[in-house]
Amino acid sequence: MTEATALGGTDTARGLPGERTPTVNTTAVLRILVLATFIVILNETIMVNAIPRLMRDFDVPATSAQWLSTAFMLTMAVVIPVTGWFLQRVTTRTAYTLAMSLFLTGTALAAVAPTFSILLGARVIQASGTAVMMPLLMTTMLTLVPMQDRGKVMGNVTLVMSVAPALGPAVSGVLLQLGSWRLIFAVVLPIAVVITVLGLRELVNIAEPKPSRIDWSSVALSAVGFGALVYGLSGLGEGSHSTAAIPPAVTTAIGVLSLAVFVWRQIRLQRGAGPLLDLRTLTFAPFAIALALMCGSFMALMGAMILLPLYLQEVKGLSTLTTGLLLMPGGLAMGVLGPWVGRAYDRYGAARLVVPGSVVMALTLVAFTQVGVDTPAYLVLTNHVVLSAALAMIFTPVFTSGLSVLPPHLYAHGSAVLGSLQQVAAAAGTAVVISVMAGRTAAAAADGASGTAALATGAQWGFGVGAVLAVGAVVISFFVRTPKVDPHGDHHGASHDSDDSLAAAEPQHAEQ
Repeated sequence: MTEATALGGTDTARGLPGERTPTVNTTAVLRILVLATFIVILNETIMVNAIPRLMRDFDVPATSAQWLSTAFMLTMAVVIPVTGWFLQRVTTRTAYTLAMSLFLTGTALAAVAPTFSILLGARVIQASGTAVMMPLLMTTMLTLVPMQDRGKVMGNVTLVMSVAPALGPAVSGVLLQLGSWRLIFAVVLPIAVVITVLGLRELVNIAEPKPSRIDWSSVALSAVGFGALVYGLSGLGEGSHSTAAIPPAVTTAIGVLSLAVFVWRQIRLQRGAGPLLDLRTLTFAPFAIALALMCGSFMALMGAMILLPLYLQEVKGLSTLTTGLLLMPGGLAMGVLGPWVGRAYDRYGAARLVVPGSVVMALTLVAFTQVGVDTPAYLVLTNHVVLSAALAMIFTPVFTSGLSVLPPHLYAHGSAVLGSLQQVAAAAGTAVVISVMAGRTAAAAADGASGTAALATGAQWGFGVGAVLAVGAVVISFFVRTPKVDPHGDHHGASHDSDDSLAAAEPQHAEQ
């Protein structure tokens, strides 16, 4: 497969000898899935710029309003574990149809939501569709693209995984300047409809579905575990200011315990009927290390993405349009660097990109802890662009090196594990940063600080949480390794506890 596969040409994957399968236009399939995934993931952060306005319109505090983003990510974390089973059971077109139908339904409901509760429910429906689309893209890419070309392709997929969330606040800032927050969903809806129709016209089925059973106890355990964990974390930072009926520490402990039972059950099911989420992916050391680095980086990223609009609007007094324009260059920088980082990964490997990227991310977040009432806007802009560039150097190598060590039969589960924990990390990062900010703002106000000064102090503490997380990511980055590739595209040298040889990622092909 040539460089055209990097979503820029017309490479095809052909069926194996004896198969009655047509040629798959790999580029066309990936373009459809990338475009669809971009629009659904854009909505993950598209509400963060609208939080101050929603707080006023619905008369809710920041800790409640931020759940429009946290609930989106949390729903994805709960649903994505099921996709490892779901994507093996249904055809590509069926998975695509379900994902986009859920997303369209949630978007339409959000556009007309009369209350905050209905808006929150609409975001959950949106997120359910997004949760199917992300692993569908990753699994299809791993199935169709040989390992030696994955850096180039993943560089373009970075546009979806990283740039879409980064552009969300910028897009919403522009739309909020033009009208009501409902305009956000009114603009997204027709675009999503067009993408859905194009996808149903062009998309073909990849591989053949395999019937299997689902363990509903595991589904329940994952939902309770992830939900209680993030909800508990959102209250821990508030300390004495928390108004939760159940102490946050207790809720967090319930989440941890539920997830521990979930892991135990998955290990038991691996010996028999099959787990909801195959945790044997974690026995591949490069995948486990990449997963840890991704979680730390996403917690830092989402914490910063939720704090910046609040700081710029509530402390600096900027409009939603100005806030959106200030955040847009960072998202664009990440998008421009994505393909370049992908090519650099294929040439230099992961470590030479991930280590400096992690160090710069940490330094940038430390710099953000110094923002205040009088900080010039251009310094915030510069810092955000540098942060975005650093994250671009992290995400593509982490995704590619981590997933590439898995054998084909674990692709769907590896994508589900990564996607699920990515969303848990993002939700936890958002919840912790916002709750710490709220707690420290209240404490500063109680000590006599003005409203604006108190908010600035809270933002500084919030960015401080991100900086601590980034320091942990720096340590992990030194352990990232690049799987070796032979001239035929097979991969070797992946660390695995049993030192099993890993099968090359042979393309699997279309079923009409």
